[in-house]
Amino acid sequence: MKSNLVTKWPEKAANRSMLRAVGYKKEDFNKFQIGIASTWSNITPCNNHINILSKAVEYGVNKLAKATIFNTITVSDGISNGNYGMKYSLLSREIISSSIEIVCNAQSFDGIISIGGCDKNIPGCIIGMCKVNIPSIFIYGGTILPGKNRTDIVSVFESLGKYFAKKISEKELLEAEKNSVIGSGSCSGMYTANSMAIVAEILGISIPNSSVQNAQSVNKIINCINSGKTLFNLLKNNLKPSNIITLESLKNAIKVISLLGGSTNCILHLLNIAKTLKIKFFLKDIKDLTNNLPTISDLKPSGKFFISDLINSGGIQRFLKFLLEIGILNGDCVTITGNTLKNNLKFIKSNYKNKLLKCLNFPIKKTNQLKILFGNLSKRGCIAKISGKDGEIFIGKSIIFNSEEESIEFIYKNKILNKTVIVIRFEGPKGGPGMREMLTPTSALIGIGAVKNIALITDGRFSGGSHGFVVGHISPEAYERGEISVVRSNDLIMIDSINNKLVFFINEFKIEMRKKFFYNYSKIAFGILNLYRKMSLDSSYGSGINYE
Repeated sequence: MKSNLVTKWPEKAANRSMLRAVGYKKEDFNKFQIGIASTWSNITPCNNHINILSKAVEYGVNKLAKATIFNTITVSDGISNGNYGMKYSLLSREIISSSIEIVCNAQSFDGIISIGGCDKNIPGCIIGMCKVNIPSIFIYGGTILPGKNRTDIVSVFESLGKYFAKKISEKELLEAEKNSVIGSGSCSGMYTANSMAIVAEILGISIPNSSVQNAQSVNKIINCINSGKTLFNLLKNNLKPSNIITLESLKNAIKVISLLGGSTNCILHLLNIAKTLKIKFFLKDIKDLTNNLPTISDLKPSGKFFISDLINSGGIQRFLKFLLEIGILNGDCVTITGNTLKNNLKFIKSNYKNKLLKCLNFPIKKTNQLKILFGNLSKRGCIAKISGKDGEIFIGKSIIFNSEEESIEFIYKNKILNKTVIVIRFEGPKGGPGMREMLTPTSALIGIGAVKNIALITDGRFSGGSHGFVVGHISPEAYERGEISVVRSNDLIMIDSINNKLVFFINEFKIEMRKKFFYNYSKIAFGILNLYRKMSLDSSYGSGINYE
């Protein structure tokens, strides 16, 4: 056992004395040592119940091994959106994964169970488990229930746009604020947290049927208790993340998230996971996988149903069985149960059809919402999320903003002409620094009723709650002298989700001439933000830290 480095008698008597002081008994030193990485915090409703879940995990683990709970940080995307704090959101993923790596290796744990709830601590936990590469399980904190009148956090962001457009009163805005987010759990649509929870299950590192559960439910507690036995079996078979997360399981995850209309952030995180495990998996591969998939999901943000509705309609297992039967998924991928995906679904009936997930033969849209675009405005690729309700090709004249704040102030105070492409740049990994989400400007556009007539492109990111004609992750970013840095007001831009193109109608000679007058609107960065600026990778590689 790896933990012999701190528990072996008599050589490690000094180490053992420290462990006795925190409650170890004689028999504990001969057991597998399991770290439980808790992301508990009162910062956000996504995570403020995870201390209860970590105790349930501890109870289950201690039946067969010895559990030790430790904490890592989390930030709240919902709270930091639209302000300076969002610069730290994606960076927190790197801190979380590194803190898990540090504690697990420093304490010589034999295995780890991590519990995450919010957008960045889920991939942070998964990447951390991949870094240490010991038998591991990820547990999702679960989804929050809808608020009053079937509202959620995105409803509040959109209500703010309506308020500034004088479509609702101050009293109505306050009602939305008070009643839209109630209880514990992650944002309730097919946003980043729920998307990444499903990704974890498809990758095979979560217990089957655990990704679609209410946060405050008996099933979630049972899921946590059962994780101890599952991890013990992983330890006996020495089954690690590198044995489970493979190119084929990554492909499975992308396909499911695409069909469900999941968050664009999933692509960023999956690219980072692949890089951590040294799997060759790139944007062009994702483009090929998703290009011919339809849109079948009526889940929020572009649909009308919540994850709790998906739970009430029978969960996700029947849908996965159906995809397996028609050959969309590779059923031979190994999971933490020790069985393949196909064997896990062996006794599940595939009659998944319901009002939330339409039949593949009669989809909401014949093409996919998630699109990987290339062109002279994004030579290394970018990610669009286009529901199709607002069309599939958008051509308009640009209006330029060199920060998110500039765009928000303009949207709230000015009438924007139809067929305008809002360009928000210098918000990439290095330019921000931090690659902020543009949920506030996209929600403002929806709130003022401009979503059908205005597009928004950025080298920043989008929240899983963003929808409309939006394109993010444009690479190379403006800070790196990418083509988005030389776009000027009234340039004609085309977003073509049919042919996967993002272009502006200027020839290469003029682009190169404009680059000679490049001006860097980089923001002042200090502390860890400055370190991230220096060491972050391009968004086409997942925007992680370059450790090489």
